[in-house]
Amino acid sequence: MTTDLALQALLAAVWRRKPKQKVLIHSDQGSQFTSAEWQSFLDKHNLDASMSRRGNCHDNAAAESFFHLLKRERIRRQTYLTRDAARQDVFDYIEMFYNPTRKHTNNGMLSPVDYEMKQQKMNEAGVW
Repeated sequence: MTTDLALQALLAAVWRRKPKQKVLIHSDQGSQFTSAEWQSFLDKHNLDASMSRRGNCHDNAAAESFFHLLKRERIRRQTYLTRDAARQDVFDYIEMFYNPTRKHTNNGMLSPVDYEMKQQKMNEAGVW
């Protein structure tokens, strides 16, 4: 993965979500995430870098869980004719199923979208 690819993905997320407050961006210590270009982008978009020490695999548990589910529920035994077909299928899994529908035990059996909406309502109500 190149710095440019990581930056394109992060830009798409920032553009789509338009965060109003500082957002923590967690990554490993790959060269794309330690580059001056990456840090400059984070600074310009009110993002804060988070990296753990080398060899600490526990910080990636959420990402590992997601990729395990993606492989098990969508792409295992799948043959894509083109990269675009693969890209579209993964996009559909994330945006049409995983985020809005798939319930998670860590979210109180809510989908990520429902959990985030609940958190936002609680925040607006001053429950925090």
